[in-house]
Amino acid sequence: MDIGKLGVWTFFDALTAPVAAQAAKRIEALGYGALWIPEAVGRHPFVLASWLLANTDKLVIATGIANIYHREPGVTLAGQNSLNEQSSGRFLLGMGVSHKPLVEGLRGLAYGPPIATMRKYLDGLATAPYQGIPPAEKAPIVIAALGPRMLELAREACDGAHPYFTSPAHTAMAKQILGPDKMLCVEQKIILEEDPTKARGLARPVAQMYLALPNYRNNWLRMGLAEADLANGGSDKFIDTTFAWGSVEKIRSRIQEHYDAGATHVCIQPVHPNGQIGTLHWETLEALAR
Repeated sequence: MDIGKLGVWTFFDALTAPVAAQAAKRIEALGYGALWIPEAVGRHPFVLASWLLANTDKLVIATGIANIYHREPGVTLAGQNSLNEQSSGRFLLGMGVSHKPLVEGLRGLAYGPPIATMRKYLDGLATAPYQGIPPAEKAPIVIAALGPRMLELAREACDGAHPYFTSPAHTAMAKQILGPDKMLCVEQKIILEEDPTKARGLARPVAQMYLALPNYRNNWLRMGLAEADLANGGSDKFIDTTFAWGSVEKIRSRIQEHYDAGATHVCIQPVHPNGQIGTLHWETLEALAR
């Protein structure tokens, strides 16, 4: 599967299905290799992926990240194989263990130890029966991996990892663990704004919804940030570490830092100047596609 070096990561829940299809076509026309879609409390990611794949020709649609608690392994395998067979191999399955507050607090499910739970799920995926027409080639899998142990599992049992909300230094650490032959698909939030006060002001509301989630917090602390950096919407150091903001050249430089650190693919998530999450900022996407 060729997903290219640069992709787009975005929420589509605020868009109607026809508008989402047009957006995917436009992203494809700009030359991006992959479009990453999340799973939260909106659309079913496999249903949305099917719609977007049917409305594009070359674009890879990737889940970033499908929650393993929302479906048993056999159902996931059926979805993965069906989407890849239908699209001639353009669906990339990204899965993750999500977060305890979302799994237990929101869904009322039991949240297990992350590594053991993901390992058992991958084992179930590998042994689940599937009698439909298979895709022409084995469909790849990446998992949401932040810490060393989950990255080791990605190396051992998957085709790679999809770290979210990290930094080029984290990318270097992840690459060292994954090795040279695995996919390392890194998400990077970007803000096309050169004024530091405005840029950080746009970043903080985006960061706020993640700052309460323990898996992210633990990873930021492993990255060398302090508890004080994670308070009040995040310190300037936190914002500058995890967001790329500034001119097009400065943002491109941050993306290149990820490549230099070992990323095989960077999916950019533009922050819209109006502050609305899920609203694509086409000026940013067009500038970085050139």
